[in-house]
Amino acid sequence: MKSLPQIAGKLKAAMGLDMATVGARLIERVVRERMGLLALDDDSQYLAVLLTSETELQALIELAVVPETWFFRDREAMLAVARLARERLAERPGEVVRILSLPCSTGEEPYSLAMALCDAGVTPAQFQIDAIDIRTRSLEIAAQGIYGRNSFRGQDLAFRDRHFDPCEGAWQVHEQIRRQVRFAPGNLLAPDFMRHAQAYHLILCRNVLIYFERDVQQQVVALLVNLMAEDGHLFVGPAEGGIVLGSVLESAGIPLAFGFRRRKDGAAAASPASVSRPVAPATVMPRWARTVPSTRADTVSPPVAGPAPALQPSLLQQARALADRGQLERAGSLCEQAVQEQGPSAEAFYLQGLIFDADGNAAQAQRCYRKALYLDPAHQAALLHLAALLQAQGDAAGAQRMRLRAQRTSQPGEGGHD
Repeated sequence: MKSLPQIAGKLKAAMGLDMATVGARLIERVVRERMGLLALDDDSQYLAVLLTSETELQALIELAVVPETWFFRDREAMLAVARLARERLAERPGEVVRILSLPCSTGEEPYSLAMALCDAGVTPAQFQIDAIDIRTRSLEIAAQGIYGRNSFRGQDLAFRDRHFDPCEGAWQVHEQIRRQVRFAPGNLLAPDFMRHAQAYHLILCRNVLIYFERDVQQQVVALLVNLMAEDGHLFVGPAEGGIVLGSVLESAGIPLAFGFRRRKDGAAAASPASVSRPVAPATVMPRWARTVPSTRADTVSPPVAGPAPALQPSLLQQARALADRGQLERAGSLCEQAVQEQGPSAEAFYLQGLIFDADGNAAQAQRCYRKALYLDPAHQAALLHLAALLQAQGDAAGAQRMRLRAQRTSQPGEGGHD
């Protein structure tokens, strides 16, 4: 396709999607699909249509954006939002907590937030979620609130019993949860995007920055900072911490949630070295956990036997609990202990990967995710976390392979209804 670079350039200008990031084959595939629908056999003719039709540009964007999400993906961020909202309301009882989910895809993220808030005791009158996406088809699916099996992953699905009704082989979100989310179309790169929006207390913009070039990343981060309340929080994907960390934002100190807040007065700006993802020894405590008393890895006590062995938390459950409290060194040691005593498992290596990710140790995180995938090639979370790491390291082809594997392991047609 001789006109593919110009077509890709138009997409990049419109939504920041870089052909070098997602791969030429993806762009060519969606262009050929649109050409077929328009009965065009010359890509130069298609380029002419694209340059003169906003409708066609939107149609191409709809195909180029491939949603990949599920309920309570990266649960730690959802629970952190609920906790921060509850704490905020305890200090300001009359306030309405404003939350932004951007991009919201087919709605699983904002609905998960609404469910987490309700489960945490926050009443519907105390919060409002705005959910924005560039893809109108995704918004239509989100508004219906009907989801198939592919939107429910992992073992803990108790939330589905609490917040969904069965619906002809699928599940529909309860109306009360749907009312808490306001969906709207929007483009992060539009000049007037949310120019007059009221500030948000909590913003989630996860796993999108990695698809942009550096200048666009900084443009979007500046936009998000402008949308944040002075005491607000921003949550990004695991591989995006180095993108937002700098002179304006610092870690919020919420392990495994990848949350950030404005730097306090007098705080030193991050150096260029700290903005990158350093390869550090596994025993180095992260910045936000150093105030937490820690036991050295070589002195970790074995789990204390409870009165009923069946009720004793597993080593991995203990490790996750420690990681959630910021004790990443001890959590990592328990993962190692679980592997030594119980044998290798995908979940143990995946949790180790998350811990290394939270500690900024990209190389070790990548190794652990690959070990998890060796034992369980269909481990969705490990595939997507590894894809994000590879994307952040500039390996677009490797990231695309991981995302394609994740898509192939999903059962077709069982996400939001098309």
